[in-house]
Amino acid sequence: MFSKSCEYGIRSAIFIAGQSLQERKVGLKEVAKTVGSPEAFTSKILQQLCKKKIIQSEKGPTGGFSLEKTKLEKINLSDIVAAIDGDDIYKGCGLGLKACNEHKPCPVHHQFKTIREELKEMLETTLVKDLALGSQNGLTFLKR
Repeated sequence: MFSKSCEYGIRSAIFIAGQSLQERKVGLKEVAKTVGSPEAFTSKILQQLCKKKIIQSEKGPTGGFSLEKTKLEKINLSDIVAAIDGDDIYKGCGLGLKACNEHKPCPVHHQFKTIREELKEMLETTLVKDLALGSQNGLTFLKR
């Protein structure tokens, strides 16, 4: 459903948010190891998230990636998906047809439309902070 970049981006943001809740910045190697992503790939993903001002990066011996406290209460999953994958997830055909629409629907168009709407609702109402808290409490996991 999401691109591999987006999956790693979501997991990275959750981890960084969790560390930010503890007022801790994390380095690239730690993020990559924790989410199970190659370092170079993780670096590109984190650059995208920094560029969109979802996370911040500070250089130097006390630097690292973090999420500002004010943003912890605002950043939701749809922000990350939009930053990495755009909004195609809300528009695409369930069978991958290019010209699927209300006037010429594919066989699963109406069912898939409902799923897309529910997915959008979930992404827009789920805070990264809440997912980070679940991960910190051992209720959810970022890597198996």
